[in-house]
Amino acid sequence: MLEDVRLILFIAQRDLSRFWRYKYWLAGQVAMNLADILIFGLIFRGIVNPVLIPDYIKFITPGILSLSIFISSFSIGREVGIELRREVTLYLVSLPVKRTVLAIGRIVSGVLRGLIYQLGFLLFAVIILGMPCLTRWLYILYTSLLLAAVMASLSISLSTVTRDFNLQATIRSLMYNILFFVSNIFYPETVVKARLGFASPIVNYSPLSMATSIYRWSFGYIESIDLAYNALGLLAWTIVIFISAYKLYIRNLVG
Repeated sequence: MLEDVRLILFIAQRDLSRFWRYKYWLAGQVAMNLADILIFGLIFRGIVNPVLIPDYIKFITPGILSLSIFISSFSIGREVGIELRREVTLYLVSLPVKRTVLAIGRIVSGVLRGLIYQLGFLLFAVIILGMPCLTRWLYILYTSLLLAAVMASLSISLSTVTRDFNLQATIRSLMYNILFFVSNIFYPETVVKARLGFASPIVNYSPLSMATSIYRWSFGYIESIDLAYNALGLLAWTIVIFISAYKLYIRNLVG
């Protein structure tokens, strides 16, 4: 058991060291996320009805916490997909490591990417929104951990569901845009209802929306949310997508 844990951490460390090689990509993502806060905040501050959103920068900052994990944890799936296409998996299964350990190690590496990448944005959120109390920091940690697990697992699932590169890229792009825009990250509930009409409740089922709602509550931007629904909903997403990623990854190792 301890040996399996050691190997899982070794695999995660290997993937994490490779993650830091993409320094220009990381710099671009950080710049883009900060630009989302500043540009959207400055532009929409004078456009959005202050009754709906008094300060758009404070509104969008918790959403960027969700996006930072989404972008960084999602990157593990791209690497897994490349390994499948180049048949690196044939080398992986020849290693003296259980396939279960390989699968869990890849997911854990995606989680660590998300948590580490988000640290700077958490500091930025503290500057903009203030310091949460200890209890709310625990909710922030819980949310970040589960959201990173969801995004890493989802990314691996999408990258292993098919070996066809074009179909894989199409599925990933479609899912990326659905998660990105069908959420409460950029828009308040009233705007979502106006955009989606009768379909607007679907936004509440998005893991990004659940995480963003918890972040907004934790940093005191909103006074109350259905905490149980969002926390348990995020846990349900984590369990379902984790199992899916695990089974699909194992299937590709076997096949």
